Amino acid sequence: MQKQFITAREVAEALGVSDGKAYAVIRELNGQLKAQGYITIAGKVSRAYFEEKCCYGGMKAAGE
Repeated sequence: MQKQFITAREVAEALGVSDGKAYAVIRELNGQLKAQGYITIAGKVSRAYFEEKCCYGGMKAAGE
């Protein structure tokens, strides 16, 4: 079973960036979620939201 939240280490691996940049990405995404009224956890972000914003889960195949 896949965990609901993604850590900075996983973000860094997925994006091919440093840990510091991964934390910056998480802060940005958590800021967006907080502005929408969601509760956030420092150093982690919703896996579904991360995938949506980074185009891993929200892209459709050509022709759909």
